[in-house]
Amino acid sequence: MDFFAVRALRETHPGWSLLCAQTAPLALGFFMAAFTGPNRRNVGRQELVDTLEDVLFRIRESLGDDAFPRRASEYLDEWANPEKAWLRKYYAEGRDEPVYDLTASTEDAVRWVESLEAREFVATQSRLTGIFALLKALVQGSESDPEVRLAELRAERDRIDAEIDRVARGDVRIMPSAEAMDHFQQLTGQAKELLADFREVEQNFRTLDRQVRERIATWEGTQGELLEDIFANRQDIAGSLQGRTFQGLWDYLMSPGQRTELLEMLERASQIEALRGASGLDALATMHQDWLPAVEQTQATVRRLSQQMRRLLDDKVFLENRRIITLIRSIEAHALAVREDPPRGPVAEMPAQHVDVGLPFERPLYSPTGRVPVDDAVEVADDTALDAEALFGQFAVDRVRLRGQIDAVLETAGQASLADIVDAYPIEQGLAEIVGYFQLAAESTWASVDSDQQQHLIWSLPGGERREALVERVIFVRPA
Repeated sequence: MDFFAVRALRETHPGWSLLCAQTAPLALGFFMAAFTGPNRRNVGRQELVDTLEDVLFRIRESLGDDAFPRRASEYLDEWANPEKAWLRKYYAEGRDEPVYDLTASTEDAVRWVESLEAREFVATQSRLTGIFALLKALVQGSESDPEVRLAELRAERDRIDAEIDRVARGDVRIMPSAEAMDHFQQLTGQAKELLADFREVEQNFRTLDRQVRERIATWEGTQGELLEDIFANRQDIAGSLQGRTFQGLWDYLMSPGQRTELLEMLERASQIEALRGASGLDALATMHQDWLPAVEQTQATVRRLSQQMRRLLDDKVFLENRRIITLIRSIEAHALAVREDPPRGPVAEMPAQHVDVGLPFERPLYSPTGRVPVDDAVEVADDTALDAEALFGQFAVDRVRLRGQIDAVLETAGQASLADIVDAYPIEQGLAEIVGYFQLAAESTWASVDSDQQQHLIWSLPGGERREALVERVIFVRPA
């Protein structure tokens, strides 16, 4: 996460705005008293107003009546406003008053503030043990080599056998009170985090549903394409990593065997002697009762989303059918209007219906590609008589020099042919130099090549041998 991502969160995240608000101490204290402390969700408006009035009364007793002077209902309306989005306000089925729940962002902020409080006992060993157990499950669960997996299972079996023998001899190891308290604190902390995750999962499901409904409302394609898109979206929701993990949790809680095992372990854990008197121990046996309503509410949200999508589809089908009926009524009305005097000639034109038939025998048969023989044998030529001096006799024509020679001739004349330039500056590099002149003439807008006339060029080689060339006439003109 870089600077811009953090700045965007600071400007848009509801949890961040809650922490920066002037009413943050009041709001956070109230959220802890009404929601996270008793671990409650979907609280009715009147009950929340009463709770907030109690909180305000205690604050005003200490700070005076000017502290937070507004009424409790006004604070609730402000916090549930979409601009704040600290509370979610909606009407639950079967209730005639609005209910409120914390948003996922608000719960994150509340949990973070709670974590700032100094703790007398910090669990460290249980965290390391938990990390080790997770790492072990990850590595063993991802191991594909049967031999390695068998070796690990045999080692685990040997360890269990040794533990059984030790217990059978009466050597029962009991977890020390400090270690038990360590694990208990870690357990309660993760249970609270799990509840917070339920709220965030539900929020994500609602966000996905909103996106689907927006697509339905603005859909311009056919009904079949719309259904295909919606079903694909449903698959995306159920098949997403979040959806699969939530379904796995739901299956675990709904499994009779695993649920019975969970209840038995919670009951035994609440009776551990080393934890007697620990804060929150009484709620340990009923911890699952906090999970089930949260999970059921999330599942209800998914079911409600499906019903809403079906209702939207029904509305769209109803509107489409009404449009078709309106068109039919319009055609009937026009037909009745011209019944006495029907129009002559063609009234409307429709393209003839036809079906494109593709016969199987019209399809080309498979044609295997021919193999191209490649002869990669390299024959080494006899280069003993090859003169390598030519490789070192390469030269380049200096075009700047040629341009300077042209400009020098044009200084005393308005125009000059290539023969005039060669007379003034004899050719030194043979045909390559003549080609250089032609290249300059082709690139310049002040030169022209007359293919109807020719000119005769003569030059001498370094050994005194003469060369001649008959080329098209080239005229260079002095630029204006």
